[in-house]
Amino acid sequence: MGIKTVFIIFIFMLALWGNERIVSLSPSITEIVFALGEGEAMVATSEYSLYPKEAKKLPLIGGYSNPNIEKIISYQPTLVIGQDFNLATLEKLQKFGIKTVMVRLQTLDDIKNSIVTISKNISAQTNADTLVKEIEDALKDAKKAESPHSVMIVYGLKEDLRSGIYIAGHGIFFEDIIKACSNTNAYSSELLSQPVLSYENVIALNPQQIIILHSKATEPDVDVDKALANWYSIPTDASKNKKISIVDESYLHIPSQRVALTIKRLCREMND
Repeated sequence: MGIKTVFIIFIFMLALWGNERIVSLSPSITEIVFALGEGEAMVATSEYSLYPKEAKKLPLIGGYSNPNIEKIISYQPTLVIGQDFNLATLEKLQKFGIKTVMVRLQTLDDIKNSIVTISKNISAQTNADTLVKEIEDALKDAKKAESPHSVMIVYGLKEDLRSGIYIAGHGIFFEDIIKACSNTNAYSSELLSQPVLSYENVIALNPQQIIILHSKATEPDVDVDKALANWYSIPTDASKNKKISIVDESYLHIPSQRVALTIKRLCREMND
């Protein structure tokens, strides 16, 4: 190997060592890194990282609940960012000398704190201040209820309501948003943070408003009219007062900086 070749390899390695190489283990983290202005440092991400559009071009390291350790290592990351449920994966990566950061993205405060934590680890604190302020402004400006009422937020639209109905419980950003809009979560039990209800449970809760989070991208075959009619057949105050609606926005399920949009959208839906 000639001196020139060795020199070129040396320069390449210096460049590799000098640049951040980030792997994200969830779509939310991917969105935050891009929003902080460090998207070009991303070398791989998890499945379902669809925003921004540049994220779709990144190699995948598996699902966010089961990332592939070998694939992650193969991208020679200088930093791997995961959520609290990725703890086992992050601990394994640390044994290979890879720097890791773990964040929690359950509540609105979690999301804001995580934006700041990630920004400090990729030197983008100034952008973090802007993103956090957008969330705080959305909360401050959110439309408040003139007549506060109970709201049940449902995950996903389906025609058969005899099987499990997943709803927003406690300790999650959807409940924070319900309260920020001056309403109350229809789910009052302290047992579960993300409960699964039966048809009979919904009747017992008797919510005054039901908001169903639907995605045509992940639920393309649902007959929307039939599903909505089935919801209206359940004897609740929401049905009686014609306060059952479907919201389909790509950002609703993602606890990233775009939760500012979710706050605005859901508060309008609750209080218009």
